[in-house]
Amino acid sequence: MSAKRILRSGSARTGRSTPHLRRAVLAALALPSALLLGVVPAAAVARDGGRPVLGDCGAGELCLWENPDFTGKRLTFELANTAIESCIVLPAGFTGDAYANRTGRPVTLYQSRECGTTGEFHTHPSGSWTPRSAYQARAFKIWEH
Repeated sequence: MSAKRILRSGSARTGRSTPHLRRAVLAALALPSALLLGVVPAAAVARDGGRPVLGDCGAGELCLWENPDFTGKRLTFELANTAIESCIVLPAGFTGDAYANRTGRPVTLYQSRECGTTGEFHTHPSGSWTPRSAYQARAFKIWEH
């Protein structure tokens, strides 16, 4: 039976609508997309008590952490002091495994130290928080818009 039919009828056996089933099917369909992009809603990053825990990153900044879940050493780049549309290479020995974009502009993070498109790369909109990257970021570009 298709997911569309289950969502419409709720239950294949009874034909009654079941909101729990609808929510489960929608969640099951949405999660793989979020995981592929490496972007998880802030509410999904939870520790003690189920409250969201995000890394400390101020307005106008791009913040990168060396470990998942916004832990380990952190590098911060302010929009006012970072060249726009230029490849910014992270210091030797540092790779970003979690990041937050609060620059007000889109930011592309690259697996390549040369901002090459032969490795992995993803563009993250301003306001995005990525607790677990799909790859280790070694360079980035902040875009005009």
